[in-house]
Amino acid sequence: MLPFNSLTNTLIMTTDVLQIELRRADRSRIQEVDFNNLPFGKHFSDHMFVADFIDGEWTNQMVVPFDNFSLSPSLTSLHYGQSIFEGMKAYKNEAGEVQMFRPMANFERINESARRMCMATLPEEVFMGGLETLLRVDADWVPTQPDSSLYIRPYMFALDASLGVAPAKTYRFCIFTCPVGTYYAKPPKLKVETEYIRSAPGGVGYAKCAGNYAASMYPTMLAQQAGYDQLIWTDAREHKYIEESGTMNIMFVIDGKLVTPATSDTILRGITRDSILKVARSWGMPVEERLVSVEEVINGIETGRLTEAFGAGTAVVVSPYALIGYNGHDYMLPENTTDDSFAIRIKNYLTDVRTGKIADEFGWMHTV
Repeated sequence: MLPFNSLTNTLIMTTDVLQIELRRADRSRIQEVDFNNLPFGKHFSDHMFVADFIDGEWTNQMVVPFDNFSLSPSLTSLHYGQSIFEGMKAYKNEAGEVQMFRPMANFERINESARRMCMATLPEEVFMGGLETLLRVDADWVPTQPDSSLYIRPYMFALDASLGVAPAKTYRFCIFTCPVGTYYAKPPKLKVETEYIRSAPGGVGYAKCAGNYAASMYPTMLAQQAGYDQLIWTDAREHKYIEESGTMNIMFVIDGKLVTPATSDTILRGITRDSILKVARSWGMPVEERLVSVEEVINGIETGRLTEAFGAGTAVVVSPYALIGYNGHDYMLPENTTDDSFAIRIKNYLTDVRTGKIADEFGWMHTV
């Protein structure tokens, strides 16, 4: 029996190593959502998980109604950018169970980001305990419509209220969720960026920190004004080698091989990227993680040796591209809309694993 206070609508939920206070929302907003028409990141579930790092330990673990925070104008994260996040998804399998895709990989990566940004790291029991409790409480928000899922946003920010340029001593960790549909309605058009950079060697390009995304917005806006949807980021030194695509890792099929830029301190170690490479190798497809030059890609399109180009990430899963713009010329890409396309095959495979339609050979799904 879980302790419950009927006067405050408060429940104490106990995991193996953690007590989480639950304060239920007075009224659910789920009836306000059209689950057959889900824009990305617009509708938020009823509750969120919150924990604070104070005096060297994580405390105040709670699941509370989704609501605004009251924060100081001198919050150090607003001034000095100590803010990191993750992107995850939950699904319902054919048995109706709520499952997350590779949550431990996200746990490891958020701590990698925390160390680089000089922030407190998260114990596994806080990260996983918060996720599992929140998803149990808001299980009805996990959609079952085709191409839909529950997007999960764990994030952490500095909580100190001061203006000294130094790592904060207090932090807030929060998780909220939102039901989402398809990220891109149609294959995006990409422009190769040859002036601005996303990251540089020795920087924070491999971390999921808020500043990386803020820095990308101006050059992305310029590309969108020119008729493109996203950018292909190139290396900071020469703008010669491809690194990422917008908010995604980028992959190509060249001469029948799956080719992708090797990860480094300038490229995010994508979990979807890693999953695709593992599956491709298990299918016997040659995989190359290496430097990929813009010249090689353009030549591959012109000669027909490049047959597919697509992005990979949590939000999009797999997104084939329509064209690549470079030096004032648009290079059209093969449509690859049939099941013979590697991008379509791998997207369908990952979707079927996540929804329980086929066996989880890699042990990636975590049942809540």
